[in-house]
Amino acid sequence: MKRTLLFSTLILSIGLFSISLQKQTAFTSSIATTEVVPALKWHTDLAIAQKKSKDSKKPIFAFFTGSDWCGWCKRLQAAVFKKDEFKKWADKSVVLLELDFPRRTKLPAKLAQQNRQLQQLFKVRGYPTVWIFDTSVDSKTKKTNINAWGQLGYPRATAGKEAETFIASANKILATKKK
Repeated sequence: MKRTLLFSTLILSIGLFSISLQKQTAFTSSIATTEVVPALKWHTDLAIAQKKSKDSKKPIFAFFTGSDWCGWCKRLQAAVFKKDEFKKWADKSVVLLELDFPRRTKLPAKLAQQNRQLQQLFKVRGYPTVWIFDTSVDSKTKKTNINAWGQLGYPRATAGKEAETFIASANKILATKKK
C-alpha cells in the first residue's frame, strides 16, 4: 500500500512538474515573440514640442483635454491613446502635446496661460479636441507661426474600432501635407 501511494505521489509530482515546465516554456516563447510597444511621451510645454517636431520633422499632435472632469477625454484615452496600435502610430508619426484644462488641479501659471492661448488660437470650444499642426519662424519678424493641418475629435466608430478609425482620420490629415 505504501509502495503504491509513494509511486502515485511520484507520478503526480512528475506530471505537475511537466505541466509547469510547459506553461513556463509557452510563456517564455510568447515573451520572445512579443513586439515592444513604445510608451507614449506627452509633452506639456509647446517650446519643447516645437523643438522635438523640428528635430524629428514630425507635426505636433495637440490634445486639448479636461483631464480630471471630461468623460469623453477619458474615454478617448482608453479607447484610442492606450491602444498599442495608436502608440506605434504616434511614435512614428507625431510629437504629442497635452494641453490640459483641469478643474480640481491647479496648473502652474505659465502652463495655464500657454494652454489658454492655444485654446483661443485654435478656437477650441469642446473637449476632447485634437489639432495637428507644425510651426515655422518668420525670418523677418522672428515670430512663430502655427500652421494648422487639421482637427480631430472623438471618433464615430463601432465599439472596439475607435483606434483604427481615429488613426485613419489622422493619416488623412497627414497625407494632405505630404503632397
